[in-house]
Amino acid sequence: MKTFLLLLLLFINTPGPSTTVYICKGAKGKRYHLRADCRGLSNCQHKIVKMTLEDAQKNGFTLCGWEK
Repeated sequence: MKTFLLLLLLFINTPGPSTTVYICKGAKGKRYHLRADCRGLSNCQHKIVKMTLEDAQKNGFTLCGWEK
């Protein structure tokens, strides 16, 4: 029972493919961010754009280190 509850909690907290993420639209941007106010976006000197998690991963973006 404990294992089931643990797996259920992990599944609920995992962002799904329709989750909106934020990226810095610069030439060097390689990370996506789960929150628009993420510390990793503070140095962005370009436009911050929204996209789905699925699209971000398809385009080679990986999760920001501040949000791990």
